[in-house]
Amino acid sequence: METTAAGQGQASAAQPKSLKQRWWAVFDTSIGALPLPVYIVLVAVLAAMAHAGKLAADLPTGIALVAVGGYTCAELAKRIPFAKHVGGTSIFAAFVPSMLVFYGWMPTPVTSAVKLFTKQSNFLYLFIAAIIVGSVLSMDRQALIKGFVRIFIPVAIGSIAAGVVGVAVGTALGLPARQALFFIVMPIMAGGVGEGALPLSAGYAQILGVEQGPIFAQLLSAVMLGNIVAICSAGFLSYLGSRRPAWTGNGRLTVGNEDLVGEAQPPLRASTKPDVDVSSVAAAGGTAIALYLVGVLTNKLFGWPAPVIMLVLVIAAQLFQIVSPQVNGGARFMYRFFSTAVTYPLMFAISVAMTPWGEIVGAFHWINIVTAVATVLTLTVTGFFVGRLVGMYPIEAAIVNATHSGLGGTGDVAILTAADRMSLMPFAQIATRIGGAVTVIVGLAALAQFH
Repeated sequence: METTAAGQGQASAAQPKSLKQRWWAVFDTSIGALPLPVYIVLVAVLAAMAHAGKLAADLPTGIALVAVGGYTCAELAKRIPFAKHVGGTSIFAAFVPSMLVFYGWMPTPVTSAVKLFTKQSNFLYLFIAAIIVGSVLSMDRQALIKGFVRIFIPVAIGSIAAGVVGVAVGTALGLPARQALFFIVMPIMAGGVGEGALPLSAGYAQILGVEQGPIFAQLLSAVMLGNIVAICSAGFLSYLGSRRPAWTGNGRLTVGNEDLVGEAQPPLRASTKPDVDVSSVAAAGGTAIALYLVGVLTNKLFGWPAPVIMLVLVIAAQLFQIVSPQVNGGARFMYRFFSTAVTYPLMFAISVAMTPWGEIVGAFHWINIVTAVATVLTLTVTGFFVGRLVGMYPIEAAIVNATHSGLGGTGDVAILTAADRMSLMPFAQIATRIGGAVTVIVGLAALAQFH
């Protein structure tokens, strides 16, 4: 009887697939999150609209544009040997569109529509809010306490070591020590553009009595260069983790079964596990937006950085168990959706709208490159060894330290995507936002004292 059943199964498997089944197989082939036929239709429709001058910057068209662009960049990078091991997909999505815009190789209607959509929708901060709130609310409460207490140690020690090594290397190559410290090392660790390079340049200009514009261009070049090195470092760390499994928690920060983040979080007991439905996901989204808007309000009233306030509030909410398990479940689903489907479209949009290719090229003077590489690698390697000493997985600790040299929220997205560890976003935000704010304060105070 069993032999007959097995023979029938083999005969069924040997039967040719129907036309419908073959079509479904094609439809299940995807470019990013888009089914291949849908991707082809979108490319054709968007090209026709651009050619006819009918390409709008409304929400549906904007989403289609950045989705096609971001997924295309990531897909191309996957075809390059070894590129995925050094964050090639993130580098392509973050910088290739900027190059296409700079040289005029991207159609003008596409460039204009993406820029207008990105600036009007401001969906970078929607993404960051969803990722931060979703990842924090997805974390085990004890893991949150352990992780946030410990992450300060490798970040602080790594920052000091990176400052010393960066200045030493820059000075050895012929840069004045002040130039190396204030115009390369400090902006790399200052937390990006809006929270780092801009306030640094404004403060430098006021202290030195010069125009802010040229200073900002120099700082922006260093930030861009440090971000590229950090992305490549994160990609290599991910590859290293695949070769040395004992060194990585695959998204967990601290050693121990209780410290599980994001996707790795253990399931709740059957009696307490909430059912995730549309209403719980919507509630999680509303919670994320509410926390972000509280941060925006405090920024307008007191000048406090909105992402830092949002991060503090959501951590407090999780520590004091203010949010219900039902909404926590919705937050986990929200986090998975944004980290899976929105990352590459977001990076494409930011590259087109906000990343100046000329500044990136200007940063590639060999002395600046070597100094920046030494700074970022010291920060990352220090995180690896110090993290290991204090009970963290060295790969994850090094990746979080690398985000301290990233391009703000956008840089965190690119670095963690290159490492395939988006669940580390809360810790990356600590390193980027709070670490960056401390760097800005220290940098301005030091320049005022010694200029």
